[in-house]
Amino acid sequence: MNPRALTGPVRFWMRVRRGLSSVRPRLVLGIETSCDETGAAVLDENGVILGESLHSQKQTHLDAGGIIPTVAQRLHRENISRVVQEALNRSSIEPCELTAVATTVKPGLALSLGIGLDFSLKFVRLHEKPFIPIHHMEAHALTVRMLQPVDFPFLVLLVSGGHSLLALAKGIDEFLLLGQTLDEAPGDTLDKIARRLSLRNHPECSTVSGGQAIELLAKEGNRHAFYFRSPMGQQYDCNFSFAGLRNQVTMAINQKEKEEGVEAGQLLSCVKDIAAASQHTVASHIAKRTHRAILFCKARGLLPQHNPTLVVSGGVASNEYIRQTVKIITDSTGLQLLCPPSKLCTDNGVMIAWNGIERLKHGKGILSHTEDVRYEPKAPLGLDMTTEVKEAAIKYPPLKLNIVL
Repeated sequence: MNPRALTGPVRFWMRVRRGLSSVRPRLVLGIETSCDETGAAVLDENGVILGESLHSQKQTHLDAGGIIPTVAQRLHRENISRVVQEALNRSSIEPCELTAVATTVKPGLALSLGIGLDFSLKFVRLHEKPFIPIHHMEAHALTVRMLQPVDFPFLVLLVSGGHSLLALAKGIDEFLLLGQTLDEAPGDTLDKIARRLSLRNHPECSTVSGGQAIELLAKEGNRHAFYFRSPMGQQYDCNFSFAGLRNQVTMAINQKEKEEGVEAGQLLSCVKDIAAASQHTVASHIAKRTHRAILFCKARGLLPQHNPTLVVSGGVASNEYIRQTVKIITDSTGLQLLCPPSKLCTDNGVMIAWNGIERLKHGKGILSHTEDVRYEPKAPLGLDMTTEVKEAAIKYPPLKLNIVL
């Protein structure tokens, strides 16, 4: 074929393929700014982390009582150049040695995504490197494959401060969405409950996030001291809803404050019990929806017969009580449960770089440095199967979710 007859993108890919044919491992710089963490990492194609850096905005937003998008944007802008340079310096890799740059472009906070994308496009154009746009939730789902061999298909549970969903991963860019949150995410709910309980004023919780404070205090609480209904008990699907639970907890707090004569900002005597009951109800709701998703996939033959797997990731997946609750479900249904280390469950540049490696290996979603890219604050994950799941109306056998940590 006459090379001059090839289109621009094809010629570009021929140059990339020639460049990738050398013995040296392919290297990807990953950049993450979807919410309140500025992360960057350099990985080789074997998943070896050559260098990484992370600037967390957690304390700033803790002091403000929640994430303020304009503040997150400013902090990303102030730190992204330094964070990327630190990752490169620690990897001893020059920009010219990179094979590609991968960056989160969806979903997330618009102002935060914009900072990462703008920086990345300028970077790839300056150094003439291929650009790989990354779906944040896909990156969370596939991080486990960097650590150990996990074949497709496998079930994914992603739970974080901004998301909760169940999906079947059929390939690096092929997902079936089985359920998602209808209102707020579990991490957001736990954070709001922590704020309503004034846990920032608790001596053990002043420097941790709301969800971490709930988990910490719940270890010494009696979850049976308060009863909160598990959400959506009569909805036979895999969607999540946490706003109603938060309302139940708020009503209980209001009542106890009246009984104890506690004013706003002061701590209730039963704060650990409320934390334990809230955490258990969140964990129970997640486990029950996951149970139904597993049974749906088995009924449809969507999971392999040999060694079917559930991967749990996202910031809330770091909660050990929630992990153990989900493990009761996987043990009862014969699934292998895999969770990345807590460090890789939260937002970071490593998972973005790894998703770039996966796409690079399969030649999917790789763009020329000259192409224009837009960010997408709201972006669904895969093919929506939630209606089919609801129509199946699968009921699960009762299981005792007794956790002792």
